[in-house]
Amino acid sequence: MKEETKTEGDFRPIKLFGMLLPSIPGLTIRLATNLLRFKKDAQKAGKTFKKELRKQGIDKETANELTEVYLQSSHIRQYIQGLR
Repeated sequence: MKEETKTEGDFRPIKLFGMLLPSIPGLTIRLATNLLRFKKDAQKAGKTFKKELRKQGIDKETANELTEVYLQSSHIRQYIQGLR
């Protein structure tokens, strides 16, 4: 019988998964925190954008429509669907 020799370069997916497993909760929390901060900042920017449009004399309905278009880029679902 031949003995299998293991080299240092052997790829062990289970070992790799075992090494990464403890870091998953921390990464998930950081991701969620960043996503919530992103959404909050986008809402704040939308309010400022709408306020500036109104200040420039654009009527309320048009300002609302333009603000919605402006905020469409901050919808997280669109980013996730783009990754699929």
